[in-house]
Amino acid sequence: MKLRYTYTIRYQDVDLNRRLKLFTLENYLLETAAHAADDLGFGIPNLMPYHYTWIVTNIIVKMDYLPTHGEQMTMETWIESNAHSLSTRDFRIYLHTDDGERLIGTARTIWAVLDLNKREIVNAFTMPMFEGSVDGETLDLSRSPRLRSLTNPTGETTHTVTYSDIDYNGHCNSCRYLEMMLNTYLPAFLKEQRQANEKTPLQLELSYAKEVYLGDALHIAYEVNDNDICYILKTTDDHTSVTCRLTTLTQQ
Repeated sequence: MKLRYTYTIRYQDVDLNRRLKLFTLENYLLETAAHAADDLGFGIPNLMPYHYTWIVTNIIVKMDYLPTHGEQMTMETWIESNAHSLSTRDFRIYLHTDDGERLIGTARTIWAVLDLNKREIVNAFTMPMFEGSVDGETLDLSRSPRLRSLTNPTGETTHTVTYSDIDYNGHCNSCRYLEMMLNTYLPAFLKEQRQANEKTPLQLELSYAKEVYLGDALHIAYEVNDNDICYILKTTDDHTSVTCRLTTLTQQ
């Protein structure tokens, strides 16, 4: 089953180029996933009686255009599969135009159900609430090899997890990681979008490996390559928490 949700881009959603911030785009994806789960009867309110919650483990999004303030976008979403304790939720992102809608992006997100007491992933998809939830359509959205380390880091910084980083699951909010990384190093193509006629196709990949909590000290390193920027966020005991790759794509 496919569901659609429409949003108007607000002043606080855009950056210095008046384009939708990438971590705000991520937030809209996660918000849409939450709305869809609620509307289909397996959202967080439905899971909480079992002391379960949703967590996102992977995100890949390809955007041909980033909306500006006042524009409207519609996110169409569906579940591709529920298998091996993981749920794959896909998206198409449309921009509202005078002529109707224009496809500007696609995304795939991987989710898991977390047992809040054990802090372990559980296979909840045999529960009756998930019956009939899989649409089955797949997206032609390629994924690059998993980022495990940086060959030659360009720069690095540190960050201590504070009050504003924490969400209602008690750990760092998923979108805050990307915000931290972009604050460490903002790619030139994001700063130059207005000069480039706002048409810089990009692909964003995020992989979440380890929760971090209030007061944790984090180490963020990045590596600038010819057509991508890679980030790794680690804890002080050298455990990888999040990896990110941001790639510029050839215009079609």
